[in-house]
Amino acid sequence: MITAGIDMGSRTVKLVFLEELQATGTPQMKWSVRGMHMMFPDELDMDVAADKALADGLVIAGISRDQVGRIVSTGAGRKQVRFADSDVTEVSAGARGAVFMCPSARTVVDVGAEEGRGVKATAEGKVVDFAGNEKCAAGAGAFAESMARALQLSLNEFGEASLLSNKSIPMNAQCTVFAESEVVSLIHSATPKEDIAKSVLDAVASRVCAMVRRVGIDGDVVLIGGMVNNPGFVASLKSSLEIDHINLPEMPEYISALGAALIATDGQTQDTTYERKIS
Repeated sequence: MITAGIDMGSRTVKLVFLEELQATGTPQMKWSVRGMHMMFPDELDMDVAADKALADGLVIAGISRDQVGRIVSTGAGRKQVRFADSDVTEVSAGARGAVFMCPSARTVVDVGAEEGRGVKATAEGKVVDFAGNEKCAAGAGAFAESMARALQLSLNEFGEASLLSNKSIPMNAQCTVFAESEVVSLIHSATPKEDIAKSVLDAVASRVCAMVRRVGIDGDVVLIGGMVNNPGFVASLKSSLEIDHINLPEMPEYISALGAALIATDGQTQDTTYERKIS
């Protein structure tokens, strides 16, 4: 059986196909990633983007639509996926995918473009508790991206630059607009770019850390979402959480789509995740 998970994010659409495999000599069922696909919606409507992602993904995976059983959607645009059998929140999908990739993890930190959250999960990848920042982007990747533009650096350059600094410059503003003004003031005062970059990523990490500590750190910590690819943020988060190691899974941007595909294997049709929000 093949299942699929589609993550309709604010900027990208991610699709993962899973194929069920029988492990030789054991009754345990294994799951193998059959194919993955990412696309940028650009000017497409979300429902059209979902249709295109599925069509392109089927070609890449070398399978037909008839071979795919259940499809579960997640992400900000999950309700607009017309072909999905059911949908689940990003919290449920992210936790399930993260624990699948890192079985020892019980604390999931999810930092994408628009949102950041801390999640406490069970060994089965079910959500116990979570806290997020859905009302403000200051604890998410878009904040870092905006500040990188203010410094005329790419996001990769921004992250690498922060690793060159050993200074801690407090950033008081928690709003992207006011923080950008603060960054401009630091630029005008001839503050080195690497010090500014570190202060921004420290500020993002601090807000994320507050969410994680709200639900409690339990077991190993795994970081998912696009900010996994920012080494400066990873370093800042370790420091803020006061831990020596954070698990960084492969294909971090696909973890929620993977989790949705795994939930599809259960035949679940109702998402029971509750929400606790931190603005």
